[in-house]
Amino acid sequence: MDYYIGIDIGGTNIRASIMNEHYTILEKFKIENKVSDGPMVNLDNLYEEINKRWMDYGIKSIGVGCPGPLDLKKGIIINPPNLIGWENFEIKKYMENKFNLPVAVNNDANVAGFGEAMAGVAKNCESVYYITLSTGVGGGFIYKGQIVNGFNSIAAEISNMIINEDTYSHSGLNKGAVEGQCSGRNIGRIASKKLNLDLSTKDVFDRAELGNKEYEDIISTWVLNISKAIANIITTVDPEVIVLGGSVILNNPKYIDKIISQVREFVFDGVNIDIRLAEIGDDAGLVGSGVLASTLA
Repeated sequence: MDYYIGIDIGGTNIRASIMNEHYTILEKFKIENKVSDGPMVNLDNLYEEINKRWMDYGIKSIGVGCPGPLDLKKGIIINPPNLIGWENFEIKKYMENKFNLPVAVNNDANVAGFGEAMAGVAKNCESVYYITLSTGVGGGFIYKGQIVNGFNSIAAEISNMIINEDTYSHSGLNKGAVEGQCSGRNIGRIASKKLNLDLSTKDVFDRAELGNKEYEDIISTWVLNISKAIANIITTVDPEVIVLGGSVILNNPKYIDKIISQVREFVFDGVNIDIRLAEIGDDAGLVGSGVLASTLA
């Protein structure tokens, strides 16, 4: 039996798992990511824990999902906004030297999509486009069992895709881009500005569920905007399946039917639309990074 380690680096925690060749997680743990201490301190702590728990398994390789932007050709973290102080860190080289094992690194959304494509709701599909609707919005495109990275390592990264004429720019992204219009952080922002209240995204969905028309209208606009993005994706790369993951949609799954209906209005007649909810959940990054590791074996 072959074994692989999957690592999911976040701004709050670093999670790790050991997985067998059947993509089954055998054990997992997490440690706090003390971002301000820098990458080497945190990765050294991770190494010590992994070495203590799993190195007797005879690990074949390691996969890492990390927030972008990344230089995937060189295995370098460029400047992720939630990993301040980790800029230009050669994570692939550092971890290969530390573990003395092959290491593959990719964007966290790509990795989560890889998990769903290879071991989740889109298993056995030829082409899978994964969209995470969570605190932020990200994407990944899996074609014939491989992550499509693109020349600049930003393929499928839809956060900067323009979907309306709004003048708001989130973190310097394009005005009217998906991130600023559809992310969990910004649904609450939009509602708070429109209604002159201090609202979270959960507040907006909860009040829409109670039939409050003002909140229903805000969520309807969110459905419209994310549907525009999905329709653009279908027109551009024509995936067999689109998988929606992330806390916003997984906590509000009833809206997937509304999204499907709206998307149908934006694409050519007769186009097959297959949009599915992610099924792996919080472990998608761990499963995907483990699958990524297996590609090195």
